[in-house]
Amino acid sequence: MVVNENKPQSRYKEVDLSRLKTFRIDDLERKVNREQFASPLNRDSKFEDFIRSLPDILKANELRMFAGIIADAVRSNHAIIVMFGGHVIKTGLATLLIDWFKRGRITALATHGAGCIHDTEIALFGRTSEDVAEGLADGSFGMSRDTADFINYVIANPKHEKLGYGEALGKALIENNVPYADLSLLASAYKAGIPLTAHVALGSDIIHQHPSCNGEAVGRASMRDFRIFAHEVGKLSKGGVVINLGSAVIMPEVFLKALSVARNLGSPAHGFTAANFDMNIHYRPMLNVLDRPTMTGGRKFNFVGHHEIMIPLLFAMVNEKINE
Repeated sequence: MVVNENKPQSRYKEVDLSRLKTFRIDDLERKVNREQFASPLNRDSKFEDFIRSLPDILKANELRMFAGIIADAVRSNHAIIVMFGGHVIKTGLATLLIDWFKRGRITALATHGAGCIHDTEIALFGRTSEDVAEGLADGSFGMSRDTADFINYVIANPKHEKLGYGEALGKALIENNVPYADLSLLASAYKAGIPLTAHVALGSDIIHQHPSCNGEAVGRASMRDFRIFAHEVGKLSKGGVVINLGSAVIMPEVFLKALSVARNLGSPAHGFTAANFDMNIHYRPMLNVLDRPTMTGGRKFNFVGHHEIMIPLLFAMVNEKINE
């Protein structure tokens, strides 16, 4: 067998890399340098050492920066509004929010129907969050009459006709001397005089399944809360902060409308800082909390991670910043 030693040439053209212009690294920018690296901790390290040990890179740097912005807002008495979803209650974080508004670090809170349900169950029974799949299989999902009757009767009570949804629930929890009121955002906010508004979508909550639900009363109370919330949003200005903790749909939509109302009525609600914390990236928080509201000025931050880790970390960092 004869081997042809003439290797075939490619039919295609190639670039000549020898013609490239190269540079010394000293003449080029780099986004990361050794001064930004994380620092190991030792057994005697304190929390402030942990904060300083975080790398000065990407989200660690942004979280540190955002904590500083909140601390500045607290020192300057600017509005700090916290919106939250039900998962924040289910991950045991109500106690941190309660501690914050007791220290004057939150000026208003807002949630939806699910947030109120989980908070009320904690206040009444010290436990919440059912197994949806298991309950759905036999039709027992959402059928807790204790929960539904308490909330529905409070909202439909004629003496609460002039109150918002969140205010009426907080008032009732206090007046009924429920066993775990100290763990309830609704009760604690009412006691502290901090508005906690509830923005309810009819048909979205388990208590709407029950015959005790009065849709007219729910609509009236939640509509009042929208007006209260729009008033609080109107207090946002340069230096103010709005935070969305885990509401993917309802609170971003409500916030956008409340902001439009506030600006229409002449509020200087521009230039504030908006932040979103959630376990996933969602369309509405990105557009309706971060992008659109800050188009006329302000800053925006988005943090992805589990609530039970990210929110305690943020709160501890803010506490440390304020105590500097």
